[in-house]
Amino acid sequence: MPRVRLDVAYDGTDFSGWAVQPARRTVAGELLAALGRLFGDVPFGMVVAGRTDAGVHATGQVCHVDLPASWSDVQSTLLRRLAGVLPGDVRVHAATEVPDSFDARFSATFRRYHYRVTDAVHGAEPLRRHDTLAWPRPLDPALLNAAAAGLLGEHDFAAFCRRKEHATTVRAINRLEWGRDLDGVLFATVQADAFCQAMVRSLVGAMLHVGDGRRPAEWPASLLRLTARSSEVTVAPAHGLTLVAVGYPSASEFAARADATRRLRTLTT
Repeated sequence: MPRVRLDVAYDGTDFSGWAVQPARRTVAGELLAALGRLFGDVPFGMVVAGRTDAGVHATGQVCHVDLPASWSDVQSTLLRRLAGVLPGDVRVHAATEVPDSFDARFSATFRRYHYRVTDAVHGAEPLRRHDTLAWPRPLDPALLNAAAAGLLGEHDFAAFCRRKEHATTVRAINRLEWGRDLDGVLFATVQADAFCQAMVRSLVGAMLHVGDGRRPAEWPASLLRLTARSSEVTVAPAHGLTLVAVGYPSASEFAARADATRRLRTLTT
């Protein structure tokens, strides 16, 4: 069965996240249903780069799926066919055959998210209300970036994660910065090799409390000494978050990268 990489975008507003769930509408559920209509009732083995939570959006999500050999007959028309059977809040931008060594999750070298928040007194613009958080206090970008600076690098982010049994909370953030766009909306760019559950939204929630002056700039970084989730950290709402990019190495490195990712990480000293 040929392995095909799908580049996917979706508006997460009406989804209960990515993963298939009984009696709930999910992104994977819609994609698998659409593929079933095109290729028949076969096991597709879909794997995603990152399982986004309910309400989180994506413009650069990646998954892989093992399709029947008949894929070659519809390869040139697959995007159009998918557009005809998928709902309007999910789009597949590209479908590319990849080696069997490609794993959308484990071969990835980074995930990049944007978080949008406005501190305008009138709140979020109506056309952006589903992807922009309205914050009730003025925010200082300098304070936000000061808080962000202390979180860069490899750390144990247990204070900002929902811990899973036998899973590590050690992650390496290589980009974390805030800016304002031309409309005055603040946006955070957060990039790491991987994230644990609720980590990005927890980081954003902590930094927002610095940005509005309620916490000192050093506070988010001070939580890195904790070995369990901090009750002081507020998780920012899901709708401000969008997965915008997933990075991969060259094809010759897919397998090696997947093997390295599967190893349980601990902090280096």
